[in-house]
This record gives sequence, C-alpha cells and structure tokens, in this order.
Amino acid sequence: MFTSAADQVGQKRLKIASQSTEDRFPLMRRPLDMEWSQGGYARQSGTVSGLWAHTLTWADVDPTRHPFEMDDDAAEELVSLVAPLLPSAEAACEDRWRSLDPVTEFLAGRYGRWACGWNWSIGEGDVDGGVVEVWCCSSDSVTTPDATATLVVAALREWRGWLEDLAERFTDLALPGNTPVTSTDHWSWERACTRLVTVVADRTQAESGWYGHCMQVLRWFLAYSGIDEGQALAIVENAVGGRFGSWIAPDVPVVDTVSSRFASGVGKIR
Repeated sequence: MFTSAADQVGQKRLKIASQSTEDRFPLMRRPLDMEWSQGGYARQSGTVSGLWAHTLTWADVDPTRHPFEMDDDAAEELVSLVAPLLPSAEAACEDRWRSLDPVTEFLAGRYGRWACGWNWSIGEGDVDGGVVEVWCCSSDSVTTPDATATLVVAALREWRGWLEDLAERFTDLALPGNTPVTSTDHWSWERACTRLVTVVADRTQAESGWYGHCMQVLRWFLAYSGIDEGQALAIVENAVGGRFGSWIAPDVPVVDTVSSRFASGVGKIR
C-alpha cells in the first residue's frame, strides 16, 4: 500500500507520542504499525486497542451489569479529574487519534469499558459514525482544560443515555422469556431489526460510517436475546451484506430486505 511522505511523518509522531503514555495506560498497548485509509483515518492493523468503541460487546455496555449514576456534584468532581489528562489544543491537532487515549483509559478504568464510547461522535469524528452530539473531535473540541473536561463529561453522559435507551428498546422488542423461535416468530425479529436500524440511522444522522455502529447494535440485540457472539456476527453480516452506505439513510426496501434476512438468519440457528 502506498504511503505518502506526510503519512510517514504522521506515523512517526504517533509512535513518539505513544511512548510517554503507554506505561501509565495499559489498555493503550498495541502494535504501532498503522494502515492509513484514503480518508486519512488511522485504522489498526493486527490487534485493535481495548479503547476502540467498535469492539464493545453487549456484556461490556449492558447498563444492568454496569451501574452508573452521576449527579451535578459527581460531574464536577469528574471534570477536575479529567482536566489534567487532556492534551493541549496544539497536541490534539497534531495527534488527533491518540491524544485523548489517556482520558478514555481513565474513564474505562473508573466506570467500565462501556465508557470507551464517550467520544463516538456523529460523522467523521474521533471514531467515525457514532451518536454523540456534544463532542465533535479532538481537533475541534479540545480548547482549555476546564472547558474541554466539561465537554468530556457531557459526552460521557450522552453516550450512557444512549446505552440506557437501547436497553429499554431491547426489552420492548425481545420475545417473551422462553419463547421458542419458530416460523411464526419471523415477524417479531424482522420488526426488531427494522426499528433498531431506523433509530440508529436517525441518531447517527446516517453520516460517515454509521452502519458500523448499526451492525454493532444489531449484534448487541442478539446477545441480549441469548445468541452467542459468533452466531450474531454471522447473522448480521449476512443480513446487511454491504447494503448500507455512508451519508445515506437506507430506504424502505433496503431496510425490509435486511430485516427479512436478519429474521431468517435467527430462525436457522435455533
């Protein structure tokens, strides 16, 4: 793969910046060779970071497994703890992919891995294709320590709210307990997929990479329903099969096709 001189310089900066923080933050330890996409985003080759929100499973984010409450006093305290971990605005611009890792590592250690999604913003942000609105990206959202730390806490609370919203939706969409999946259940699974695709497309505004989180949410729902991760991955990949794209919400026929294939996939494994 061709790597430009500018990209080579960027890779060198990433390696240098990482050396001073990896001993303090073990989740950040990972291979440092990076593949660079055409859009300029760093994509990990080999073992991905434990900080990468795309790797989160339902067990990682399930609100019932990871209680979380934050009143105004707790939020103020968290702001004071996050502020010293933040990079300068200049450093955030130069090393946008790694500059916030110390913050993410701290939040994950304090609250659980679910917190890794705090900066999964809408569109081409730090992660690409998320739901968080209050945070844009490290190059734009990092200003003064206090102001930025306040944004971090607001983003964390917004991300948590999304997870709690999903948990409620899963409860509403799930089949009653101990209900066997038969041909008559096809409609229930199809309805669940349609509603989840619709809500994720809406929350992500169907911008860059939105379908990655959409597929993740579908896998989470299957895990919530008792289907193991390997089977869930196969079902979702077969159902979506490249039918979703960036910057465009799927139309009704596409959603219907995906939902029907999703339901059929569930029926085949039970």
